[in-house]
Amino acid sequence: MSAAIAAQMSRADLLKLRKKRGTVAFALLFACVPLVIAFLVTALQHASNAAKYQPAGGMHGFRDGLMLLALFMGPLAAILIGAEAGAADVSSGVFRDLVVTGGSRLGLFAARVPAALALCWSVIALAYVMLIAGTFLFASSLATPDAGIILDGLGFVALATGVVCAVTVGLASLTPSKPGAITAAIGWQLVASPLIASISSLGSSRKLILSQALSHFSPVRIAAGSHVTMSAGAAALITAVWLAALLGLGAWRTRSVDA
Repeated sequence: MSAAIAAQMSRADLLKLRKKRGTVAFALLFACVPLVIAFLVTALQHASNAAKYQPAGGMHGFRDGLMLLALFMGPLAAILIGAEAGAADVSSGVFRDLVVTGGSRLGLFAARVPAALALCWSVIALAYVMLIAGTFLFASSLATPDAGIILDGLGFVALATGVVCAVTVGLASLTPSKPGAITAAIGWQLVASPLIASISSLGSSRKLILSQALSHFSPVRIAAGSHVTMSAGAAALITAVWLAALLGLGAWRTRSVDA
């Protein structure tokens, strides 16, 4: 398959994803609305009792908003988009038609990943702009992040959500059930992973959790109780293994599933 054909297939998949208005709407809702609520609530608290509550923005607000976007609500939006990209063809019944036309099965799978990432990062970029706006708008007298931290934060949130999105594409292609993939991904990434990471008796085995590996790349400090310390090399290796495993399984399933 030539690069031109692969690009055309990815654009076609992106167009199909953009037409899923429910998925796009909920992704925007999950990524953006919690940030707005967090800033507004904290701003109201500060306005009512400035001695007790800090301003909503500044480095404090940036750190809290970044964690919310990169590790909680952003991955939720990424899971919705990844599951839609991975399972839509089979669940809608068009996979057979695509295979009958002679298209490469692996090519069909490969086109889903960049399409899902493009939509996911578009949503996350909008949310990140809102985060930066709130950080400076509500900073008051607090110090604000410099350009380097802002760019590092953008890279971190793009990595964290992009990896989760790509892994979910593989999972949804493996299932291939969109509700099943969404349930499994949310259950593991946002419920089970934090609980397992909090069990100190598990020791260094907690480093194998994807969310812990991704947390290592945060440009701001994460609370010690919710983060397992590891080297940059270990974090990169664990992230790569998760990507290779789920994308590999998704590709295998797409190649072998009955049309």
